Amino acid sequence: MGYARRAYWDSVRIGDMNKDRHITILGGGPAGLSTGYYAKQNGLPFTVYEARGRIGGNAITLKHGDFLFDSGAHRFHDKDREITREIRNLIGEDFKRIEVPSKIYYGGNLIDFPLSPVDLLNKLGLLKVTRAAVELLAARTRKNKKDMDFRDFAVSTYGKTIAESFLLNYSKKLWGKPCNELSLHISGKRMKGLDLKTFLKEALKGNKVKAEHLDGAFYYPRMGIGTIIEKLAKFCGKENIRTNAPATRIFHGHGRILGIEISGGKQKKVDQIISTLPLPHLLKLLVPLPPKEILSLADELRFRNLIVVAMFIGKNSITKDGSIYFPEPQFPFTRVYEPKNRSCQMSPLGKTSLCAEIPCFPADELWNMDEKKLVQNISSFFLKLGWIREEDILDCKVIRLQWAYPILEMGFEKKSEKIVDYLKHFDNLRLSGRNGRFLYTHIHDMVRFAKDIIEEFVLDSK
Repeated sequence: MGYARRAYWDSVRIGDMNKDRHITILGGGPAGLSTGYYAKQNGLPFTVYEARGRIGGNAITLKHGDFLFDSGAHRFHDKDREITREIRNLIGEDFKRIEVPSKIYYGGNLIDFPLSPVDLLNKLGLLKVTRAAVELLAARTRKNKKDMDFRDFAVSTYGKTIAESFLLNYSKKLWGKPCNELSLHISGKRMKGLDLKTFLKEALKGNKVKAEHLDGAFYYPRMGIGTIIEKLAKFCGKENIRTNAPATRIFHGHGRILGIEISGGKQKKVDQIISTLPLPHLLKLLVPLPPKEILSLADELRFRNLIVVAMFIGKNSITKDGSIYFPEPQFPFTRVYEPKNRSCQMSPLGKTSLCAEIPCFPADELWNMDEKKLVQNISSFFLKLGWIREEDILDCKVIRLQWAYPILEMGFEKKSEKIVDYLKHFDNLRLSGRNGRFLYTHIHDMVRFAKDIIEEFVLDSK
C-alpha cells in the first residue's frame, strides 16, 4: 500500500467511530441478508456487499422453463421457534409446514431415514439385523475413548454394521476425507431411536409409532427456498444491497477494521463490519496481512464444492420422498431430491424433476467435467435404478457451487479458534454464517446469528 493511502487509513481514528453508525455487511447470502433484516428492524443503517451478480449465496431457487429447483435439498427446520415465527411472519401463508420423510437407498432397497428398527428387519433380513443389534448393545455398554474421530463415534454409538452401511461411506463421499480424519461434529441427531425400546414399540404398535419416529416435518416456501432470500432482500431494500461488489481489500489498524476496497477500486470507511465470507478468504483480504502462523492455519481449513445436476422429466412423479441418500460408493451423488415433493409449484402439471447433489474438490474430475458428459454420467444411474427412461428426459441443467461445506476435520476447532482469537482483536468486526464461522450450520442458524449480533449492537449503543 502506498504512503498516501496508508496515511489516509491511519487518519481514521477510533474516536471517529460510534457504535450506532453504519454497518458494512460482506456477503449477500442467508447470513448477510438476515443481518440486514434485523439491522433495518432496529433502525440501524447498513449496506450489504455481494460479490456475485445475484443475492442468495448457495441457497437459491432457479427457474428453468416452467420448472423451479433449489441449489440443494434445502429445508427450513423448526429447531428455533422464535426464528421460525420470524420467517413465517415474513413470508406469510406461502411458508408451509410439510411432512415428507426421507429414505436411504442401500442394497437395492429404500430404507426409512432416520433408521427404523422394524424397517431394517424387513429390508436387511434377520441375520444382518441380529448382528447389528448385538453390536449396538455392545456399543452402548462400552466406554468411549477420549478425542474420538467420527469413525470412532459412529462405530461406538451404532455398531460396526450400521455405521459402515449407512454412515461411514456416505460421510466419506460428502466430506471427501476418510472418517477417521473427520471430527465427530459432523454427526447429526437423525439416528435417534435406533434402540431396543423403539424396536419393541414399533413391533407392538406398528405404523403409528414408526411415523412418529421418522418425523419428516419441516417448513418450506411454496415457490422454493429462494423465497426466504427474496423476502429478506425486499425488507432490506434495494438501496441497501450492492451486487457485483466484491470486497477486494480490507484495511485495518489501531485494533479496528478501518475500510474496505470494492471491486479493486472504490474505498469506503467502515464503522461496524460483519463478514460472512469464508474465513480463509477474509484473512487473505486483510491489509496488512495477518501473521504467517494465522495464514498457515487458514490454508488448513478446507471446503467442499457442490454440483447440482437437475433433470426435467416428462412423468408425473418418481418418488414420494423428501430426499433419498446414497451411501454406497458406486453412486457419485450423495443425495437426490424431487423438488415437486416439497411443493407442487416446483414442476408443471404432469411433469417432475430430479436433482442430484455431487460434492467435489476443485481438482476433481467431476467438477471439471464437460456438462454434457456429466449429465450422461448421472442419468445413467437413474436409468439403471429404473426411475426413468431415456425418452422421459426433457432437459437438464447443471449448477456448480463453491464453498458449499466447511470440512470439519479432526482438530479443526483449535485451528479456527486461533484464527477467531486473532480476528477478535478488531473490536468492530463480527463473523457470521456457515463459512464465516466455519461451522456446519443451517438457514435457521444463520438467522439466529444475525439476530444475536444486531441485538448486541443495539445493547452496546445504549
